[in-house]
Amino acid sequence: MIQVDGNTLSLDDVEAVAGARRTSVSLASSSREAIIAARDYLEARIATGEKIYGVNTGFGRMADTLISSDQTEALQRNLVRSHAAGVGESLGEAEVRAMMLLRANALARGNSGCRVEVVERLLAFLNHGLHPWVPQAGSVGASGDLAPLAHVALALMGEGDLIADGQRRSAAPAMKKAGIPPLRLQEKEGLALINGTQATTGLGVLAFQRAMRALEVVEVAGAMSLEALLGTPDAFREEIHAARPHAGQAESAARLRTHLANSEIRESHRTGDPRVQDAYSLRCMPQVHGAARQALGYVRGVLEVEVNSTTDNPLVFPEAELIVSGGNFHAQIVAQALDLMVLALTDVAAISERRVERLLNPDLSGLPAFLACTPGLESGYMIAQVTAADLIAEMRTLVHPASADTISTSAAREDHVSMGFWAARKARRTVECFEAIVAIELLCGAEGLEHRKPLRPGRGVERAYQRLRQDVLPLTEDRPPGVDIERIIGLIRDGQLDPDPPQSTSGE
Repeated sequence: MIQVDGNTLSLDDVEAVAGARRTSVSLASSSREAIIAARDYLEARIATGEKIYGVNTGFGRMADTLISSDQTEALQRNLVRSHAAGVGESLGEAEVRAMMLLRANALARGNSGCRVEVVERLLAFLNHGLHPWVPQAGSVGASGDLAPLAHVALALMGEGDLIADGQRRSAAPAMKKAGIPPLRLQEKEGLALINGTQATTGLGVLAFQRAMRALEVVEVAGAMSLEALLGTPDAFREEIHAARPHAGQAESAARLRTHLANSEIRESHRTGDPRVQDAYSLRCMPQVHGAARQALGYVRGVLEVEVNSTTDNPLVFPEAELIVSGGNFHAQIVAQALDLMVLALTDVAAISERRVERLLNPDLSGLPAFLACTPGLESGYMIAQVTAADLIAEMRTLVHPASADTISTSAAREDHVSMGFWAARKARRTVECFEAIVAIELLCGAEGLEHRKPLRPGRGVERAYQRLRQDVLPLTEDRPPGVDIERIIGLIRDGQLDPDPPQSTSGE
């Protein structure tokens, strides 16, 4: 059970609740008190007849339109219905669960002015496995992820569709079956539910978690390639990296040293080796991988703050006797961080693909062409490298920063937006490509080691090799590599191929 309190939710918690484990959630008692205090203060201000944005006024360009007290509940219903304008296939269940959890956590901070029932209804959906149908497109990442969150709020009201037991169905009967009554929105509550960065951040957190697991495997993949290519580990010596003390670079080099320790392959060509230094794709792994480690360290910091932030508008501060409009719904910092992640992963994928080329090219490797058992008659992993090239091309297209774009919306009232939701969707796809390219390097690197037997590689490489061979056998003849690549992707996603990681020094 994870307690939602608005302050202590971790990225691992988000994944635990959103993912296959579906960890249960509850509202912390301290948050319950804060929510009630904010609601009481808001209701007291409403009772005075004061004009409050989104409570008794219209929205956006219509903020100057006053709404009568007998229409304030209809205002919230209409807001949710009109803003549920997303299109396309639904986000995955894990992504929708992440959105709901993060929205509940934001409301639990007690600055949104909603009732406790609103937060509890979100948590009930999570605990009962009810996932609103949330289309893939419809947010520009400012004034909140309005359309995606509106589709969530619509389901809470008993309208729209949701996914229950893997099936798309109308929300109301599915809720009735689960014993959850439709939520009747009161003043401010529709706005509190849809005005925030939780779609962008939810997708971003899940993509980041997967990216980190894949990044942890890149050093062992690179070390495996180095061993198969009879490369030298001298470029990873601690003295070199102490002379240029970037934390990510030092950590990457330390991981490579760990993975390559006690290598019989290295000892076999230590003397009489005419090669003074290796190609950049082997020699510069710490510099390239390490740069990504530091970039993702920054991304982690942004996401950790964002998941425990209040991001709607206006905000309610009972202690300060203040209800005030601001711009915390603007996802610029999250969008920029996710764009940085896309850039960092693309560069690491590019150097990984170059190592694949070296493994498969007999002019560069000293190994059989394409690692085939009978080159010419068989093609081995020739097309695995082509697949990697295709994926790299896609990643390089996705590198264009979403956060550098903006488009004016809502009759120019919302005249600068972050495009954060697109940044998050780009990040998700980039991670999928990255996992596949790392898997292809592992596939080829492990096959390269077959040609260095009976010599054993370094201890970390050997452990990763043995784990991989439980699922993917060596080549004995041509077979479809796609099946094996998918199996290795599964191992990467499950975190099963990162042996002996040293202590992190790069802020991750």
